[in-house]
Amino acid sequence: MKRFEGKVVIVAGAAGKDNMGQCIARRFAGEGASVVVAGRRAEPLDQLASEIGGASRLCEFTRKEDIEALVVFARERYGRVDVGINATGWGLLQPFEDTSEEELQAMMDLQFKGPFQFMQALVKAMKQSPTPGGSIIMISSATATIMLENHAAYMGTKAGTDHVVRCVANEFGHLGIRANSISPGITRTPMSGDALNVPEILRAFEAGYPLGRIGTAEDVAEAALWLASDACFMTGQNLQVNGGLTLRRNPTATEMGDAYARVVADLSA
Repeated sequence: MKRFEGKVVIVAGAAGKDNMGQCIARRFAGEGASVVVAGRRAEPLDQLASEIGGASRLCEFTRKEDIEALVVFARERYGRVDVGINATGWGLLQPFEDTSEEELQAMMDLQFKGPFQFMQALVKAMKQSPTPGGSIIMISSATATIMLENHAAYMGTKAGTDHVVRCVANEFGHLGIRANSISPGITRTPMSGDALNVPEILRAFEAGYPLGRIGTAEDVAEAALWLASDACFMTGQNLQVNGGLTLRRNPTATEMGDAYARVVADLSA
């Protein structure tokens, strides 16, 4: 029997081709789970759902009604919700002094309010399951702990959500509901764009990894499988799945040189 046969898993943030959410969804489906994938674009979601034998649902993660409808859809279709994973995110690189009010609001809506409301909806569904309990997993970031220049809004909202995870774990553990987060370092995904194809940037980041390589979406998916499994006796924790990066640090803008400055300028344009 596969590890997640009979389990129902929601993965939010799975509309980007081969992004972290899609990789996670494939791994859970491969372990027998019924997976509901969600995001902003119907076509890639429908394709993924067909590939893994699951279901898809459009969800604007900044809208409470969309989040609640997603969780209700999963519960009505499959009868329960066992695991909820949030892999949404926006990798804003913007100098601190230049970060606009609009950018700050968008980041808070996507990376703090959305995850908060997703956890609210999941707790409600997990309390109503035939067997109460479940696993909630937020994809956070090593930069919620260690520094990276021009990334303050992203880092702050990830750190805030990590603390909400602790609150959920503390308040609902007696119902068998576990909540944890996973912190990758820079990872080869669509969010990282072309930055890791720039040799100067890649070398600067690799120097910070004791295990000697940049992480992959597969690394994160494997960690999510364990956190969601019945064998995991962990809650309220932030799992640093980043090859030891947080033992050291990210490179500074000076160390990455003009290449990093060009990436920031391009993304800020």
